[in-house]
Amino acid sequence: MDYMSLVQTIETSGAAEWLRTSVKVLPIINAVHVIGIALLFGTILIVDLRLVGVPSTMRSFGRTAREALWLTWVGFALALVTGTLMFAANATTYVSNTAFITKMALLVLAGLNMAIFEVLTARRAADWDTGPVPMAGRIAGMLSILLWLSVIFFGRWIGFTKGYDFEVPEGVELDFDFSASFLQVAFTALA
Repeated sequence: MDYMSLVQTIETSGAAEWLRTSVKVLPIINAVHVIGIALLFGTILIVDLRLVGVPSTMRSFGRTAREALWLTWVGFALALVTGTLMFAANATTYVSNTAFITKMALLVLAGLNMAIFEVLTARRAADWDTGPVPMAGRIAGMLSILLWLSVIFFGRWIGFTKGYDFEVPEGVELDFDFSASFLQVAFTALA
C-alpha cells in the first residue's frame, strides 16, 4: 500500500466520517487539543525557563522537571490523541498543507532536541541542579522554547490555510463594507 492510499484509507474510515459529519464532535476535539497543547507547552516552558535561568536558579532543576513531568505527559497524550483524530477527519488535505508539514517537522526537531538534552546534557544535571546551567543546557532550553512556539504558530496556521492555495471558492462574495464602517465608528468614538 502506498502512502496516499494509506492516507485515503484513514480519511474514509468510519471514525473519520463520523468526525467530519458531526456538528459538535470536531469542535470539542479541537478544544481539547488546544488544552493539551497549553498543558504540554506550559509545563515544558517552566522547565525550559529554569534551564535558561529565568526567573532564577534558586529552585533545583531536578525538582522542577520532576514536578512538571506528569503534567507534560498528560498534555502530550491529549494533544496526540486529539491531533490524530483531527488528522483522520481531513487526512488528504493535511498531507498537502505546508503549515501541517512544517509543524510535523518542527515536532520532530523538538523531540530530537529533548532526546539529545536527556542523553547528553541532563546526565550531569545533579552537578548544576542548584546553580547555573551549563551553556549546552541553556541552548537546549532556548531552542526548545523557540521550537515549541514555532509548532504552536504553524499549528494555528493550519486552521487558516489550505497550504498555499489562496483561491476564493466560487460563490463566495467578499464584503469589506463591514470593516470600513467598523473603523469609521471606532474613529468617531475615539474623537
